Parts: sequence; C-alpha cells; structure tokens
Amino acid sequence: MPLVTLCVRPQRAAARAEYASFLSETGLDEGALQFHDLTREPLPADAFERWSGFLIGGSPFNVTDDDKSDLQLRVEADLEQVAAAAAASRTSALFTCYGIGVVTRMLGGEVSREFPEPTGPTPVWLTPAGVNDPITAAMEDEFVALSAHKEGSGTVPPGAVLLATNLACPVQAYRVGDRLYATQFHPESTPLPFTERMSFYRDGGYFSVGDYDEIAGRVLATPIIEPARMLRSFVRTWG
Repeated sequence: MPLVTLCVRPQRAAARAEYASFLSETGLDEGALQFHDLTREPLPADAFERWSGFLIGGSPFNVTDDDKSDLQLRVEADLEQVAAAAAASRTSALFTCYGIGVVTRMLGGEVSREFPEPTGPTPVWLTPAGVNDPITAAMEDEFVALSAHKEGSGTVPPGAVLLATNLACPVQAYRVGDRLYATQFHPESTPLPFTERMSFYRDGGYFSVGDYDEIAGRVLATPIIEPARMLRSFVRTWG
C-alpha cells in the first residue's frame, strides 16, 4: 500500500508546495506517496486500509486557537483518529509542526503559546533516546532545522519519549510506541521551498512583512541536511 501526505493547509498553493517538498525529500513518486487534502475532504472511512502510513504537514491553524471554525475542529478530529491508530500500532504516522500539537493534546499533554520559534533556522540536538532511536538515529546528534510556529510544549505528553530538543522549544521530536512520531520542526523543508512557502504567509503573523527578505536570505544561506534523513528513515521503515 502507498503512504499518504495529509494536507491541513487551506491555501491550495501552499498545500501543493508542501506536498512537492515531501515528494522531493522522501524520494517517492506520487504513486508511492499520495496526497489527501483534509481541509477539503474528511478522512476516508477506509483510510487505514487504503494507506500504509501517514505524513502530516503544517498548517496556519493552532491547537491553542480560541475560536475554531467547524473546519478546523473536523480536521483536528481526523488527525486524532490517525494519531490514535498509530499510537496503537495499527498504522504508522509522522506528525509535523501543527500536527505535534494535535498529538500532544490528544495524549493529555500541554500545548501553549510559551514556546514559539521565529521563522527560519533553529538549532536542534538529539537526546540520548534520540541517538538510539531507529528513526532519528539517521541524523547527526546536533543539526539545524527549519521552523516557524506560535505554540509548542515544554514537556512531552504522557507515554511519549523525547527524541530531540532545544532551548527555545524543548519538545522538538518524540515517539509514542514504535510507530507514532511527531516533530516541531519541518523535516520536509529545505531552504528554497521554505522561502517560497514563507511568501504564502507574509501576513500570517509569523514575521513582520518588512523582514521577509532578511529572513529569506538567512534561510537560503543555511545548509539544511539532517531533518530529511529522519523523514527518509521513517519512509524506509514504515513505508
């Protein structure tokens, strides 16, 4: 069975750009890594029979949003179905950025606005558990990733094993069981596509509009290599 990227970005151009990054960094084609837009179609009833595993991208949604639309509530319920199935080892899933918040809340953890990171490169290092994990061990012990988020967590939720951390947002990656992974950073992002994605969210509150060129320049000047190793390791193991 193929894998699938579950899209949770309402903006079509941003959604397709993110999917292109997942294809590029996994090395898979559209047959092996399919695309399903949760903002336009609910999770299919046969999702766990149709796909062998799930890659969940980012979103302008936030778990800590006060006034959630019906769409956001339904998207989060769909993502929780996938997370629960992966936690029970009925499928495999890698949640990123917004997705880690959905998983953390579902597991009874705390997500807050106390741990944002500015748009751009962020240093990350593996914990001892991360160094020995079959998926994150593919990365160097210390690396740089791309991130942009308004919320995060200071501790992992119950039942999770912390795999990667940094000072700004202590929970950068964790594992639940052996088939559910979540990252705060973007494992599919490399510099040029990331700056192009930034352009879709100039007015999204992630950075001042006038700072776009400076941030984009800093992103483009930073080699980003290691995060995709985690993504490819996940696909090789659970694809």
